[in-house]
Amino acid sequence: MAVIIKTKEQIDILRQGGKRLAEVVHKVSQKALPGVTTDELDTYAYELIVSMGDKPAFLNYKPEGAPYAFPKTLCISVNDEVVHGIPGEKVLKNGDIVSIDCGINHGGLFTDHAVTVVVGETTKESYRLIEAATLSLEAGIEAIVPGARIGDISSAIEKVIKPYKFGIIKELAGHGVGVKIHEDPYIPNYGKAGTGLVLKPGMVIAIEPMINIGKQSITIARDGWTIKTKDRSRSAHMEHTVLITETGAEILTMM
Repeated sequence: MAVIIKTKEQIDILRQGGKRLAEVVHKVSQKALPGVTTDELDTYAYELIVSMGDKPAFLNYKPEGAPYAFPKTLCISVNDEVVHGIPGEKVLKNGDIVSIDCGINHGGLFTDHAVTVVVGETTKESYRLIEAATLSLEAGIEAIVPGARIGDISSAIEKVIKPYKFGIIKELAGHGVGVKIHEDPYIPNYGKAGTGLVLKPGMVIAIEPMINIGKQSITIARDGWTIKTKDRSRSAHMEHTVLITETGAEILTMM
C-alpha cells in the first residue's frame, strides 16, 4: 500500500481546493428542484468550476476497469442509484433524493465531496436514510484521533448505521485522495476498531458512507457506470475530503 503523505505546500493547495469544491456542491444542491434536469445541474457545476480557474476532476476520468471515460462533471444519483449516475435528461421530481458528487482539480491536486439532498419534501424513511448517512460520516471523522487506524473510522460508521437497520454497501468505500482522484488507503464503511493502517499526519482521505434503505446488494446499470441498489430501494451518499493532522482531523471540503 503506497500512501502519499502530502507536503505543507500541497496541503495549502488542497485547503483552497476543498473550500472551492464545497461552494460548488452547495450551490448545485440549492438548484436541485422539481422540474430541473440532472444535465442542467451538471452544466451549472461545470461553469462554476471553470469560472474559478479549476478543472472538473471526474470529466473524462477513466479508472482501471471502467468501460469508457466518465462523460460529465458531476455524478448525480437519484433514489435507487447509489453512485456514479451520469447526468442527462432525467427530470427531478418532488420527493426524490439526489446524491450530488463532485471532484475538482485545483492547482494540480484533487478534492472529492458529496451530499444527498431532498427535492421538495420526501418520506420519513428517506429523511432517516439521509440522517443516518450524515451522522455516520460525522462519526467516522470524529474517530480520527492521534494513533487511530482505518478500522476505527470503519467501525464508527458501522455503529451509527446498524441501529437504523439500513444496508451498508460492502463493495464501495472511501479512499485516499489528493495527488490522484483515487489513492491508497481503502476505507470501508464497516469493520473492526483497532485494525488496519495507522493514520498519519499529512494523509488526505475521502470518507464516504453509502447506505441503502433495503439490502446492501448492488448492480451496475446498462450505461456501465451507474451503480444501483439491486432491490430498487433508495440509497444515500455523503462524503468529505479530510486531512489527518497531529491532533485529529480537518475537514477540507467545507466553506
